[in-house]
Amino acid sequence: MGLLEIRDLHVSYGNVEVLHGISLDVAEGEIVALLGSNGAGKTTTLRSISGLLRPRAGQIAMAGEPLTGLRAHQIVARGLGHVPEGRRMFGALTVEENLRLGGYLIRADGALLEQRMAEVYQTFSRLGERRSQLAGTLSGGEQQMLAIARALMLRPRVVLLDEPSMGLAPKLVRVIFGMIANICNEGTSILLVEQNARQALRIAHRAYVLESGRIALAGPARELAQDSRVRAAYLGGSAIATE
Repeated sequence: MGLLEIRDLHVSYGNVEVLHGISLDVAEGEIVALLGSNGAGKTTTLRSISGLLRPRAGQIAMAGEPLTGLRAHQIVARGLGHVPEGRRMFGALTVEENLRLGGYLIRADGALLEQRMAEVYQTFSRLGERRSQLAGTLSGGEQQMLAIARALMLRPRVVLLDEPSMGLAPKLVRVIFGMIANICNEGTSILLVEQNARQALRIAHRAYVLESGRIALAGPARELAQDSRVRAAYLGGSAIATE
């Protein structure tokens, strides 16, 4: 049994079905990559899990408790964080104000909120140095750190990450993926949607390939990194060197 379980998920936009009965799992303490081309349904999957879209059919559960039908804030309260594509910062607010918004469910406990802020600044020291800076003036890499940090304010058991490397220079991509691996090592499971399949498969334990709203391939990340179909479609024909 996975910590996060999705079974036979169908999602439609109007009369057009975009997810055709997908099933996937994320276990405790693992990174699972969800790969696929633009329009395959990856972001729709994440938005459905986090309650931003209502599935037409299927079941979503975390730690055995159903999430299907709950509102987004109720799902967050049950231990699921979502870092959306594009970061979605409040640019006119400071780093610290953005983080406080991430901790809105514990805002009544001032001591706990301050403790979580201190933990986040310890993990993301660069944000601590810029806590009074407007989020809109941060670099792309710093904004991505802030988006992830904001999701961690409630200590989620699972974090959904949507395209964390988008728009970042290669050096910053490596930094962000290193942080993602560290977050998982500290006990947070991650479902990762990422166009940079090479980097995603390097840090993931398992992976799924989504094609036209259906799961086309699934397995250990190392095996998929060597699969000729994955290599041809996402890795430029070359396998990923694994240690």
